Amino acid sequence: MKQENYIKGMVMIILSAFFFACMNVSVRLAGDLPSIQKSFFRNLVAAIFAAIILGKNHIVPKVQKQYWGALLLRCAFGTLGILCNFYAIDHLLVADASILNKLSPFFAIIFSFLILKEKITPVQGTCVLLAFIGCLFVVKPGFQNAALIPALIGVCGGLGAGIAYTMVRVLGTHGVKGPIIVFYFSAFSCLFVLPYLIFDYTPMTGKQLVTLLMAGLFAAGGQFTITAAYTYAPAGKISIFDYSQIIFATLLGFFLFGEIPDCYSFIGYGLIILASLGMFVYNMKVIKCR
Repeated sequence: MKQENYIKGMVMIILSAFFFACMNVSVRLAGDLPSIQKSFFRNLVAAIFAAIILGKNHIVPKVQKQYWGALLLRCAFGTLGILCNFYAIDHLLVADASILNKLSPFFAIIFSFLILKEKITPVQGTCVLLAFIGCLFVVKPGFQNAALIPALIGVCGGLGAGIAYTMVRVLGTHGVKGPIIVFYFSAFSCLFVLPYLIFDYTPMTGKQLVTLLMAGLFAAGGQFTITAAYTYAPAGKISIFDYSQIIFATLLGFFLFGEIPDCYSFIGYGLIILASLGMFVYNMKVIKCR
């Protein structure tokens, strides 16, 4: 892997973390609406955005037949990840839902190893573990208070996202363009939940609609950047930087809701930044030695 591609992948996944943090804040601001309805608007905007890019660049959304399976898995498990994550946010403490969602990089690394045969070195494994410990310090989850079913659904969300991102890596390395992947995934997700909206739609205020549309815009930005990230570099080398979403979410929470982190959170920030720095330095040395 070229050093330039690694840096691009790192930048893209950090940008995706920022966009997804903004999306989560927007979903929270949308108020008391069904998770499925929130997910529909989140994906509708992304689908329209992707379609516009495809049309502007005269790209035909065609995928070779041998990659249909990977695309279907990306769509199906990505949809599962979103629905489960939104359900967890609505039924668990935000901290619990966040830590469960952050399991996705671990699943991405595991499935990249199992499916793509990408090796995980001891240094990479140590950095991921350190970041996960830092994540626990930041969100301080109280699993003893969490209901069993919502917690298991949250884990399924992380599993779904991990498999989906692994499939993004498969598609991207075989020349399937990012906007095509985002378009099919977003359209699939919208169509999947559409019957629910038709038969059990919850009326929304204008403010709620605008907030959900903003969530969709941020989601589109997150989808495009994370798709680009896993196209440029393997999950095992860049997924660690996805933890920057916790820092972005905390900063947004402070400026928008007046939330002030405690000392445990600052310890977590330090561990996450240290793990990210360690991964970056290690990968730079590996790339230069090749």
